[in-house]
Amino acid sequence: MKYRLEWYYKVKSSEKVQCSSDWVAGELAVQMGEELEATGKVMDLYFYDEKGTSWILKEMKKLLTEIQDDPHEITVYFDGGFHKETNQAGLGAVIFFKQGKKKYRIRANERVEEMESNNEAEYAAFYYTLNILEDLGVHHLSCEFKGDSQGVLKQLEGEWPCYEETLNRWLDRIEVKMKALGLLPKYTVIPRKDNKEADKLATQALEGKEIFAKTLIL
Repeated sequence: MKYRLEWYYKVKSSEKVQCSSDWVAGELAVQMGEELEATGKVMDLYFYDEKGTSWILKEMKKLLTEIQDDPHEITVYFDGGFHKETNQAGLGAVIFFKQGKKKYRIRANERVEEMESNNEAEYAAFYYTLNILEDLGVHHLSCEFKGDSQGVLKQLEGEWPCYEETLNRWLDRIEVKMKALGLLPKYTVIPRKDNKEADKLATQALEGKEIFAKTLIL
């Protein structure tokens, strides 16, 4: 989750100037807040998350202490592969997240039956990542989802309409899951060359190679 600081700065004329920061990670937000208060010239300092909830510095410190062992700062890469001859799909997911002071990467894939198209495989891959996030205990956080399927991401974002009944059912399932987890998603379309790891996992799933690996990133 990202946070924005808002405060009033007291100038020599005793006037107050309203100020705000960019969106920053929680630890940096607290550090900024402590340094601002140390100047003695700051009034009404508040921290806001991306959902509009606000905290004072003391509450913000307590919040970070409570959530420090939960997964956070999550970035998800997804991709789906499809075999028209067999109607099978390979789902690939790469998930980066922090837990405490450490950063981890999960690589996972799955093969599923009875798919109708490559687009459906992409939706199934996205939904697959949500199931992994749920198993990790991720909830009420902002998450960035990256993929090379512009159509899927634009439809999820609501910018492009979806006219296919099968894909609309996936949209409904994803929306229900997102709401249940309380996620605040950000969708980013990336070039295919930047999604090679998720693509490889999807291909390996179609080849019958099942993978689920959690790695500590040093």
